[in-house]
Amino acid sequence: MNAAKILLPAAAVAALAVATHAQTTQAVITGPVGPSPYDVVRFWHKPFAKTGFAFGGNSGVFAETPNRLLIAQRGEFRMPDPMPQGFLGFAGSIGFNVLNAVDRRVWQNCLYALDANGKTIEVWNQWDKLFEGSSGPGPHRIRISPYDPAKKIWVVNETFSEIYIFSNDMKTLVRTLGEKNVQGADGTHFGKPQDVAFLPDGRVLIADGLDNHRVMILDKDLNYLGEVGGKGTGPGQFNGVHALGIGPGGRVFALDRSGGRINVFKTSSNPKTLDFVTAFTGFSLPLDIIVNDDAIWVTDLNPLRFNKLDFQGTHLYTWMVPKDLPDGYLEVHTISVDSTGILYGGDNQYGRTQRFVPKPGADQKQLIRAPWRESK
Repeated sequence: MNAAKILLPAAAVAALAVATHAQTTQAVITGPVGPSPYDVVRFWHKPFAKTGFAFGGNSGVFAETPNRLLIAQRGEFRMPDPMPQGFLGFAGSIGFNVLNAVDRRVWQNCLYALDANGKTIEVWNQWDKLFEGSSGPGPHRIRISPYDPAKKIWVVNETFSEIYIFSNDMKTLVRTLGEKNVQGADGTHFGKPQDVAFLPDGRVLIADGLDNHRVMILDKDLNYLGEVGGKGTGPGQFNGVHALGIGPGGRVFALDRSGGRINVFKTSSNPKTLDFVTAFTGFSLPLDIIVNDDAIWVTDLNPLRFNKLDFQGTHLYTWMVPKDLPDGYLEVHTISVDSTGILYGGDNQYGRTQRFVPKPGADQKQLIRAPWRESK
């Protein structure tokens, strides 16, 4: 199919993008800006919904292996009947923003897995009940600790302020953190949690979140130890904690969503706290982060882009993400890289996940590697 024939009009793309995050400020781009070092595998994500439905917002993506990609989506999207012309397998292709059109959200097939070819290999719809009963947004992240031999799967439910821990085969809900629809700022409740991250010593960090503006610290048995943050613009404070990344040297990177910055902490001899180091500013609405052994990669909303920084906050490289279809994005809400260097990005607004493969001859310094983990 000729891509030129399926581009949404510029005005339509702008309307879709403006409808969400309307108050987002424009980021200040510094450092080199160049082309993407990746090619998008067009139409890689194969639809599996029954007739009349399409993908919802792909809010969580985690590449467990090159052939098992875990997806958390915010339900499926009920399509109009009759179907408009130009449908390419995802709702954004016919002008819908699945994040905003909540009246078309249906809580089905929220958690599933894809193989390397973009085909659905597992669907865990027995857990759809965990997200039913609200207009959303629902699941926000899906993660696995690199230090867990059982490879348990963590799913963060923003709406109900709960975090679920599943067996790797997704047959068993091992544990639930938080209490459904009960928000709180104590050691056992959350306020719209956004992410989880795992320290090499077994501690777990919770990005909590859009209402509590804190990073919680739990011990290896998931008991509350302490927290850092609080709402504000001061050192180590947040206006929403959207994602977490762990790096070498005890570094912890926490995305200050509406504060437009990255707060950097380090672990210390006190397991109940993190020491604030600095903040990297100049972002609009940072979305997700991957930490490598020498740099971090962050997706940011306005303008939509991938941004590489060193551990001192110097912007090393930026590549822009177009909104134009068939290969564009409205929001690179979540990113993951598998062990072979393939990059995946979930779009929370067009409603799909895409696969990025390194271009032949791409500069290795511009490629995102699998997340850092402490070696034994």
